[in-house]
Amino acid sequence: MKSTTVAKPQNGSRRTRPDRRRDRFSVSIPPQQPAMERNGGKQQQQQQLETAAPAPAPRKGAWRDGAVTYFHLLFYIAISGGQIFFNKWVLSSKEINFPYPVALTLLHMLFSSVVCFAATKIFKVIKIDEGMTTDVYVSSVIPIGAMFAMTLWLGNSAYLYISVAFAQMLKAIMPVAVFLLGTAFGLEEMNCKMLAIMSIISVGVIVASVGEITISWVGVVYQMGGVVAEALRLIFIEIFLKKKGVRLNLISMMYYVSPCSAFCLFIPWLFLEKPKMDASISWNFPPVTLFLNCMCTFVLNLSVFLVISRTSALTARVTGVVRDWSVVLLSAAIFADTKLTFINIVGYAIAIVGVVAYNNHKLKPQVNQQQGADSKVSPGSPRHVEIPLNSTKESS
Repeated sequence: MKSTTVAKPQNGSRRTRPDRRRDRFSVSIPPQQPAMERNGGKQQQQQQLETAAPAPAPRKGAWRDGAVTYFHLLFYIAISGGQIFFNKWVLSSKEINFPYPVALTLLHMLFSSVVCFAATKIFKVIKIDEGMTTDVYVSSVIPIGAMFAMTLWLGNSAYLYISVAFAQMLKAIMPVAVFLLGTAFGLEEMNCKMLAIMSIISVGVIVASVGEITISWVGVVYQMGGVVAEALRLIFIEIFLKKKGVRLNLISMMYYVSPCSAFCLFIPWLFLEKPKMDASISWNFPPVTLFLNCMCTFVLNLSVFLVISRTSALTARVTGVVRDWSVVLLSAAIFADTKLTFINIVGYAIAIVGVVAYNNHKLKPQVNQQQGADSKVSPGSPRHVEIPLNSTKESS
């Protein structure tokens, strides 16, 4: 048998046949994407999954937050209405018999100044917003403080001549005064909607005034003077502070404005009421009662800050409308000089409809702007709120 030898092919000259099995099962692999693109795709998929995911269930403690919010609203209504009755009780000659509204308001401002100074500078439990300069204080805070002092002075003086209910009805004319003065200063624009709202409020106040049984024009002049002073205060805030970009919360406002208002009230008290107090011996000055009155005024201002910080300025205004109705109805049962008629109620109801429309028209855009910022905050939870100085201070 012949032996056949097969020559082995040299390296490099081996013939390679295509592996059909490998070709049959081969899979083409796309080129690998960069790491940034992969990460971007993952983030996009994650965002799509989060968008498609159902909304989280409400927290178990949500009802507690809502209960706390409603407690603040009820507390604001109670302390605000109670402060109005308290001032009337102190000034009335038939009760405490301290018929000196300038002196009473001066004590309120002095008490607020001392407490704010102690809380911010001595105990340092409250932080005051920075940014106040001497120029801003002289050109802005002093005129605002002067108008605020006049608002409190004239508003409290009206309680000596007219009933609490009628004073609240006259206060409903405030949006009309603010709008007219704002139009005169070029801050507001006259349009058909605002004109209709102002007409509704004016007609309501006129009807309520016609229904008043015993009307004192001296008290009406005092109350309307307080309304005009408050409207001027708001206009000055719009002109002086907003154009300068100064925004202060309510605590900071009390810290800066209270001493200025106290000084502005000291001058008329020195020349108008102090001689009467020296000549008369019939007035009463119970220190404990006046201290509690001043304390209630300070707590009232804190309650305004808490209500706005937990809800919004629009909710605070609507709560103020509920407070006004409560004051009007309760005053008829508490004070003998208050006698409501059907025409009073109808006129005041018409005015309140206009006031609610005005608040909704002016403040609803601000609420819509804050919804985006508040979307991550749970309902009813407190949040840091920066409030311009035009937040209504209800101690008047």
